[in-house]
Amino acid sequence: MKKDIKIPEVKDVFMAIVKEYNEEFQCEDWNAYLINDRSQDVEMAIIVSKGYDEDKMIETSVMRKTIQKLPAKSFAKVELVQPDLFKLTNFFNTTFFIGNTMYDKKYVFEKNTIKEGALRMIKQLNKEGIIAR
Repeated sequence: MKKDIKIPEVKDVFMAIVKEYNEEFQCEDWNAYLINDRSQDVEMAIIVSKGYDEDKMIETSVMRKTIQKLPAKSFAKVELVQPDLFKLTNFFNTTFFIGNTMYDKKYVFEKNTIKEGALRMIKQLNKEGIIAR
């Protein structure tokens, strides 16, 4: 039965961690976003995130987020990412539907790769950040 389940490759849906100014608290924040660059809506997205370092036997709590509908060519903020977590490998397991087809992808930000020097312009957000595809 498992062999009959086909999960196609994910294209044009990705995660980004973005540094942006928080007007309310007047400070810089790092936020994770799910970006849908497809021409179809993403539905029933479930994102499970966690940080870990196998060498030091450290891991964070598991965070879960659902997004009922992410329209085509749009994005949604998933969570605030504390800078203390940049020394860990951070992953976002993402499962969603496009039409009747289920997609699943694990986006990984390796430890120490989230940093100022790695920021690049993300056109979909019009902000600087780091993308995991």
